Amino acid sequence: MLGAPDVLLGSPDDDRHLAKARAHAEAGRRVVLLGRTEAPIGTDRRPDRLVPVAFVILTDRVRETASTTLAYFARQGVQVKVISGDHPATVAAVARRVGLPGADAPFDAKALPEGGEELADVLETHAIFGRVTPQQKRAMVEALQSRGHVVAMTGDGVNDVLALKDADIGVAMGSGSSATRAVAQLVLLDSTFDAMPSVVGEGRRVLGNIERTSNLYVTKTVYAMLIALGVGVVGLEFPFLPRQLTLIGALTIGIPSFFLALAPNDERAGPGFLARVLRFTIPAGSLAAIATFLGYVLAKQEPGISLAEARTAATMVLLYIGFLVLTIIAAPLTTWRLALVWSMPALFGLVMAFPATREFFALYPPPLIVWLASFGIAALVWSFARLFLPPERPVGPGAPPAPV
Repeated sequence: MLGAPDVLLGSPDDDRHLAKARAHAEAGRRVVLLGRTEAPIGTDRRPDRLVPVAFVILTDRVRETASTTLAYFARQGVQVKVISGDHPATVAAVARRVGLPGADAPFDAKALPEGGEELADVLETHAIFGRVTPQQKRAMVEALQSRGHVVAMTGDGVNDVLALKDADIGVAMGSGSSATRAVAQLVLLDSTFDAMPSVVGEGRRVLGNIERTSNLYVTKTVYAMLIALGVGVVGLEFPFLPRQLTLIGALTIGIPSFFLALAPNDERAGPGFLARVLRFTIPAGSLAAIATFLGYVLAKQEPGISLAEARTAATMVLLYIGFLVLTIIAAPLTTWRLALVWSMPALFGLVMAFPATREFFALYPPPLIVWLASFGIAALVWSFARLFLPPERPVGPGAPPAPV
């Protein structure tokens, strides 16, 4: 028979052998006992009169990049739990070699509660678990999910299938069993956990940047709808020509969103995507519509101002508000993001600097007093932005709930 020494050995005469097995386990080695017996073997009890023959000692080779991978997850606020069928001392010794927090307090899964709040409490306070059965792995995933955690489970054997199937993200090793690969959402073809930081980083980049760009586009939808409704009710000419809307959209949305969508992003994804977008875009779009509409009406009421000049005033006001919205969405303003934000007003300045481009976009600057009054209205309206716009969503290691 082959099996775990602490499972196969149980008589008082076996204490010496158990001590040797424990010493190997505490050194980080996996110990399997080879024994023989002439008694019938049952499936639900320890075999009788088992004679120990030898220990099979296995040593795990820790990858050089394992510590770096775990350090990345610690910086990102991701808790790492090690659940294994090996002896808890063996698992803890390997965890200490890679610097995993909690390695000094391994937990023997034989003492785990069956489920519920008690199991969840143990999982919150411990990170290293040994002697875990397949059913316990599944229960551990469910317990973590009950506490609001997003759980990713990695494994390579058939004993991991149940947990992989129930986890939010099942990750299988390419060299693992076919059953494991079949139920997993993600398969690491090179069978190395080192790929996970890039997987997490790419997922956060995509989801975070989708939210950023959604804020830009939905803000435009809100102010376009409100401006159209306002001029329709009042009975005014529409304040923009199609080419002017193209210029506004390109400088405040189209070009910036292209670069923001490709930028690195470590923001943690979380529930409530639609609610967060609406909490930002409705106030921001409403403020943009109010400022633009007031600037347009003010310009039209000024004696001697043509419709083309009033439309130019409205275009400049909306561009100004759009640049402010872009500044908020692009935060935190790193060097390249500052360059992106400031390059958009610079491009508008170039459009205004050349007669040909001004003519193409039908931009006819109004008198200075109208220009200053329009920007004054825009600045005054936007000064109320912090009263309505929600605070920046917390990200990073301190933002709950922490994925596991």
